[in-house]
Amino acid sequence: MKKLKIILAALLGMGLNYSQAQTPKGSVLIKNATVLTVTKGNLENSDVLVQDGIIKQVGQNLKAPSGVETIDGTGKFLMPGIIDAHSHVALDVVNEASAPIVAEVRMKDVVNPFEIGLYRALAGGVTISHAMHGSANVVGGQNATLKHRWGSTDPADIIMQDAPRTIKFALGENPTRVHGRGNNIQPRTRMGVEAVLRNGFSEALQYKKAWAGYNSAKGQKGNTTSPPVYNDRLKTLADILDGKIIIHCHSYRADEIYMLINVAKDFGITKLVFQHTNEGFKVAPEIAEYTMGASVFADWWAYKMEVYYSTAFNAAILQRNGVITSINSDSAELIRHLYHEAAKTQRYGGLTDDEALSMITINPAKQLGIDDKVGSIEVGKQADLVIFEGHPLSSYAVPQMTFVDGVKYFDIKADQDDQRQFVSATEMVEPIFLHAEDDHQCLQDVDAYFEAFQGAFFEEIL
Repeated sequence: MKKLKIILAALLGMGLNYSQAQTPKGSVLIKNATVLTVTKGNLENSDVLVQDGIIKQVGQNLKAPSGVETIDGTGKFLMPGIIDAHSHVALDVVNEASAPIVAEVRMKDVVNPFEIGLYRALAGGVTISHAMHGSANVVGGQNATLKHRWGSTDPADIIMQDAPRTIKFALGENPTRVHGRGNNIQPRTRMGVEAVLRNGFSEALQYKKAWAGYNSAKGQKGNTTSPPVYNDRLKTLADILDGKIIIHCHSYRADEIYMLINVAKDFGITKLVFQHTNEGFKVAPEIAEYTMGASVFADWWAYKMEVYYSTAFNAAILQRNGVITSINSDSAELIRHLYHEAAKTQRYGGLTDDEALSMITINPAKQLGIDDKVGSIEVGKQADLVIFEGHPLSSYAVPQMTFVDGVKYFDIKADQDDQRQFVSATEMVEPIFLHAEDDHQCLQDVDAYFEAFQGAFFEEIL
């Protein structure tokens, strides 16, 4: 029996290795481009050699090894793949709206590699997206960091397996509307949101204590203590407290941003990123000191009352105060031209080219905990790259080719005539309901939930 277990374990290990080996890794030499490294300055008429998905050399007059394709980048710009720190692309479901805390659910379980949005994002130079749970819950589900390997049929192939775990939190109107008004349970107010957070973390501390006591006692002679009942929700909250998961929190108002900073400080949490962060400019020094940064819209606000007050200078103010700042989409449309969104920080705030490009490359990489792997053109990093016709911060820029791990997944010259007309099997062609947040997707699927289970509430919010 023992021998059989060993054989089965070996076969399982071989299967895992085989699965990992199937992720495509490419080799290519891109020559004579203007290389925008983001972190190491700009290199004129330079080459980048990629082998087996990794950047091996950056310089001039590089030679392609045997069998490696050479691409002429003369007159073009080469930059790191764009990273969207807040997206819902390739997700068949976004919100588990049934409770204020649903930390046990995982977006990786609903990833759809056939989603046409992946290809459209590649056409805009986006190689990585942070596929997030929605904002219906104070503590939402665990997110998934995706590599846009379009054409893969296995969901696991588009998940960036070496990315740290992240989770979605939400403050303000969305969770209070869904749970307070919708189900008449806490939270109904912003005070209730804080209470849900503090009560949840306090319960997680007790859960940790119970398991620590059990593990300490189980080795003692004569011990008959039973283990605590396993709870995936509390275990996930405990992992947040232990620094194993990065919080990404939907937020708008300065008061609630500062509230969560204080909650995090009280529980010893340091891995925290704010999303949207429209009033972040009011508390920029505090965000810089206590968190991993803020991921913001370039110029979206005033689509509902709690986000009425903001400024297009928000990103630049955060940047000047030392906040790690990124520009995100939260939109299946906006994700296609994040380079335009980054350019707006030059019109509103006068940021340099490197500062603006950082907001869609190395800064979101830092917020996702993957900056040692992607986000800049450096030897040893994964070869997620985009070739542009025109400088990417120009309004006339057009992405030409997009590479993930050295594999070309988009080529404008090989683009099928009708490719962009394809639609997702789950996408509504014509919207049935009109809401204030149609342009982005944080409350996606909530209407269907209340239509099915909370008819009276659904009529109220319409």
